[in-house]
Amino acid sequence: MSVRATARVVAERDGLPVLESDGPLALRRTRAGGPYTRVTLVGAMSAPLGGDRLAIEVDVRAGARLLMDSAAATVALPGRTPGAAGYDVALEVGEDAELRWLPEQLISARGSELRMHTRVALAETARLVLREEQILGRHGEETGTLATRLTVHRAGRPLLDQELAFGPGAPGGWDGGAVLGGHRAVGQLLVVDPDFADKPPEPRQLGETAVLTPLAGPAVVVTAVASDALRLRRLLDTALDEVAGD
Repeated sequence: MSVRATARVVAERDGLPVLESDGPLALRRTRAGGPYTRVTLVGAMSAPLGGDRLAIEVDVRAGARLLMDSAAATVALPGRTPGAAGYDVALEVGEDAELRWLPEQLISARGSELRMHTRVALAETARLVLREEQILGRHGEETGTLATRLTVHRAGRPLLDQELAFGPGAPGGWDGGAVLGGHRAVGQLLVVDPDFADKPPEPRQLGETAVLTPLAGPAVVVTAVASDALRLRRLLDTALDEVAGD
């Protein structure tokens, strides 16, 4: 039997008026250092499975600063219900607000099929740090089918629209030298900061398997591949340190 569940967070300058969990999506307010309110996603059951429909909605209102992470990796698994699982994430960040979206990795297990879409709407003065990491197969196994899309609008205008597809049924060449080159971990780091309008970071290569690209707006995206999750995280952490220091 498939699961349908939606979790919702509303962050304001002085607190969390809404923190709603549903099904396998359990949200907990956790301790955070610095100026951020922190919310952690704690998986309450195995999900997403084939046929599941999961959603997370986050609204960071004017002046609020929210850090969202997860307690463990999300593992896409095959289920008894035929068809792909769906996972939709909607993030909205208001004026002078900031969101740090830093979940753990998404693992595509053998035999699974997941379609994930992350939609972000930013006000003109909003700030965002968003990290996505996809691991293709658990240790020693083949990957499942994974299709992801990241759509970002700032002040009502498109900033980034990126689609990735891996595994059985993906367009040919996804594992070739021009895409993954045999690597099994791929990640993106998106940083949006109005301060970049005056001093945008320079495009550059970060190590052998990562690159930083400025966008047509006050933002940069880092794309990286690696042999495993640990190396990927190190690449993206280093990239964030470099971008924050520009």
